[in-house]
Amino acid sequence: MNLKGKVALVPGSVRGIGKAIALDLATRGASLALTRFDWPENFHEMEADFARIGTPFRIFNIDLRSTGAITGLIQEIHSHFGRLDILINNIERGGMPVVHGKYTEKQWDLEQETTLRAKQWLAEAALPLLKASGEGCLINISSIAALTGRSGPAGLLFNEGYAAANRGISILTETWARMGAPEVRVNELMLGLVETRHGPKTRGWGLLSPEQQKALTDHTLLARTGLLEDVVRAVRFLVMDAPFMTGSILRLDGGYILGGDRVPPMPIGVE
Repeated sequence: MNLKGKVALVPGSVRGIGKAIALDLATRGASLALTRFDWPENFHEMEADFARIGTPFRIFNIDLRSTGAITGLIQEIHSHFGRLDILINNIERGGMPVVHGKYTEKQWDLEQETTLRAKQWLAEAALPLLKASGEGCLINISSIAALTGRSGPAGLLFNEGYAAANRGISILTETWARMGAPEVRVNELMLGLVETRHGPKTRGWGLLSPEQQKALTDHTLLARTGLLEDVVRAVRFLVMDAPFMTGSILRLDGGYILGGDRVPPMPIGVE
């Protein structure tokens, strides 16, 4: 399946997971609406990398915590591209306990308004255009923090506010799947420890001791953290190869949730 003629909105695409997803969609022909706010030191590199691919794109400078600005963003996308087919609802803010220590009110509010509230208003504003596409696709990016909370080895990386926000995303996924059907498929990609999100190449990972890092990978059945390419492939599947999937949560965590206790050998028995 080629995405030529399709338009995708990918927020948080300056670097990391958002950028990797957007670049992959572009190589498959999609035109891109990209947003940026943090990491201005990476803005020039972002522009150069997307220009190199050659597919149409436009970058919008917007703080998606400002819900009043989101309607204008969607209107500008409609005016510029004439349509919207794909939304990768990627924006989030995850405060790691190993970085921030004890919660503050400011940190809690920042996580809720970024990880949960911004997703709500962005999807709500985009849904009419996605429905008008007739083959719309909305993917919520979330975290296994929704399932683990602040517990086990990941308790150093996931705090309870971030976990609560991510559990809320699953409710939104199911609600939007009902609202969007049959014109829009809505699914959720729940990430484990990935190299630029709660994994290597993050400040929090670097603050862990070698023993703490090993405890996290030992708790993961595949004995490693995820790569950007792992996420890109999963998103590509949901966008291009899952036409009968909606309202689903796809867990991409290398088996972290199942990790820890292993299946013991079968006993001989007494009969």
